Amino acid sequence: MRELTEQELVEEGERLGRSLPPRSVLLFQGELGAGKTTLVQAIARGLGVRAPATSPTYALVHHYDGRRGPVYHLDCYRLKREDEAADLDWETLLRDGDALLIEWPERAGAWVPAPTTRFRLSHLDDPSRRGLEVE
Repeated sequence: MRELTEQELVEEGERLGRSLPPRSVLLFQGELGAGKTTLVQAIARGLGVRAPATSPTYALVHHYDGRRGPVYHLDCYRLKREDEAADLDWETLLRDGDALLIEWPERAGAWVPAPTTRFRLSHLDDPSRRGLEVE
């Protein structure tokens, strides 16, 4: 596990977004406030998204225009049951999206496509730093 400041997390995310292969599926796991949305926002900027990427907690899916195509940001936190994820048009998201950035993927269960990368973020004793594991 790497320990990063918020600024380092942002820089890492932007760098990753600039080099991300098309059709990437990224999963973001961690406790509330661990930095998932911060990392997603940075990756989206690296993908050329100009609009501020906000947490789609209430809409479940936000669509952004990236430099190569659509970037989809999903937040599955609100899902109460795995089968609620069936209503998310996964086939279209995967077919049309340049990148699929999914927070709280464990709540969508088997509906979540196989990831190209999984990020686990965590709080540390030092509140100015976050733990980051990448698989």
